[in-house]
Amino acid sequence: MPKATSTRKGSKGSEELRKSILVLHGPNLNLLGSREPQHYGLATMEDINQALKTRGEACGVSVDAFQSNHEGQLIDRIQQAKREGVDFILINPAGYTHTSVSLRDAMAATGIPFVEIHLSNVYNREPFRRHSYFSDLALGVIAGLGAQGYELALEFALRHLHIKVASHGSQKTEKTH
Repeated sequence: MPKATSTRKGSKGSEELRKSILVLHGPNLNLLGSREPQHYGLATMEDINQALKTRGEACGVSVDAFQSNHEGQLIDRIQQAKREGVDFILINPAGYTHTSVSLRDAMAATGIPFVEIHLSNVYNREPFRRHSYFSDLALGVIAGLGAQGYELALEFALRHLHIKVASHGSQKTEKTH
């Protein structure tokens, strides 16, 4: 498999490492745009992925997205991310947030920093949604901001990775906390 952290030609022809971010979408997120829009909004998963890829490209970062309705496939992709040298993960575990110790263990085993994302406000819904197996491992949790939550998570990841962030056509460097 090709490495997610790829090389690219620098401005003077030299090669430099390109950072990579993996976006993981859990079960049923392939139905975004039509599934319970009162909770999840009208943006499709493709809309979200395209916005993240476009933003990543503007900052010189590779953004790859993966969705599965199957726990084992998500675990395999997390383990593959470690082998590829992925630098950061944005994950919406969806229904596995509240049930999957195995998915949590895969995240812990890789040691790849991540942000946990939820489109809906899990604290404004059924009580079982308030428990997450991931939150104590995550660098941050974003919930209830719809598709914008993914964009905010990406901005955090870029800053965490010390990427020069393009803002309205200019470049600036952000310090991490």
